Amino acid sequence: MLFDDKVPIYYQIKNYLYHRIVAGDLQLGDKLPAVRQLAVDLTVNVNTVQRALREMIAEGYIVPQRGRGNFVTADAAKITTLKHELLRTYSQAFYRQLHALKLSDTEILQAIETYIEKRRDADD
Repeated sequence: MLFDDKVPIYYQIKNYLYHRIVAGDLQLGDKLPAVRQLAVDLTVNVNTVQRALREMIAEGYIVPQRGRGNFVTADAAKITTLKHELLRTYSQAFYRQLHALKLSDTEILQAIETYIEKRRDADD
């Protein structure tokens, strides 16, 4: 994983795990790799991984089970909420960046529609 020096690493780890959960790579109720294994896989300090997981536990996306490890929540509604939060966050950032280029809302929507059509045609 490549890290952005401008964003705290624990926060990037949280986002990495959020993406894996929302994308379905980690299913509801799945066991996460051990903290030490995650640290090795991501080439970060164990304490950094623990901080990311601690916050995810506090948020309710990860459920610890004593002696067994950490698991993705089995609450589908919680993951749906996470998906909508990520969509809102990325949409806001995307919108701000395009608006900074002095594009109107209509131009932004047209550009997105054109992009989707080209992607659709390329996938066919």
